[in-house]
Amino acid sequence: MAGWRPSQPVRIIVPAAAAGTTDIMGRLLAAHLTQHWGQPAVVENKSGAGGTIGTAEVVRSRPDGHTILLGNIGPQAIAYSLFRNLPYRAEQLIPVSNMIRGPNVLVVHPSLPVNTAQEFIAYVRENPGKLSYGTPGVGQSPHLSAVWFSQLTGSRSIAVHYRGAGPAMVGLLGNEVQFSFDNLTSAVQQVRAGSVRALGVTSAERNPQLPDLPAMREVAPELSRYEVNSWFGAFYPAGTPEPAVAALNAEIKAMLDMPETQKRFAEMGGLPAYGTPAHYAEFVRAETEKWGEVVRREGLQLDAG
Repeated sequence: MAGWRPSQPVRIIVPAAAAGTTDIMGRLLAAHLTQHWGQPAVVENKSGAGGTIGTAEVVRSRPDGHTILLGNIGPQAIAYSLFRNLPYRAEQLIPVSNMIRGPNVLVVHPSLPVNTAQEFIAYVRENPGKLSYGTPGVGQSPHLSAVWFSQLTGSRSIAVHYRGAGPAMVGLLGNEVQFSFDNLTSAVQQVRAGSVRALGVTSAERNPQLPDLPAMREVAPELSRYEVNSWFGAFYPAGTPEPAVAALNAEIKAMLDMPETQKRFAEMGGLPAYGTPAHYAEFVRAETEKWGEVVRREGLQLDAG
């Protein structure tokens, strides 16, 4: 494809630890750009504070097309209402394109004496404050999935925040925590292996990868409006030239159109989610508003950092 090309190596900032979906997406994009742009694209993991540390680094970077943020629903939508003193504003980032979306999945440690979502709801209600759940960081969608679930079911559990989805899964496997609402895209291999027990997905419909698993809203009337989808996409710092934005958008579209990408996403339980910069910007705005309502309704307010 003709058009803008980088003149030096490209940094892809992943505001999360290795092994989660944000990291997987960053590495897929890095491999594609390295192959097609003629410059190495290198992933840098900058985890912590619900993804806001890595995001702040991108906002401060030179807007010349050589620093990309692999963002997600946490720091790019939820954080604006969750954190009091966020070190960046939405207008300091240019949404380039979404890449993948998928549900979260309720997974429990196999030692927990529950086999269905209904049994889990009853168990967690009978044991208020005794179970703990892992999250990939404060304010990420797995965290708020659990918060919203607890509010709707009238249950109470203890949040344990890790520095990314990979470490959170290690915590669950080691029974440091008893359950989590993990991104299906990063948890599906452990689910298939039987290392954790999956009880339900947070999307409105069942997922084709795990068709026997109910949507959480199916299992209890109090969860009838419960729906969460995580998403992961690319952003540039504000001020990045339009030709660079267009070039990155075109490469993401090319990557998402490839049969091997679509096969990989299907295996992960996710869906390709390409959008033009304008379409993605509107989507991010709508998500920010949706989660702002949830956060305000739950009375959640945190300090960044």
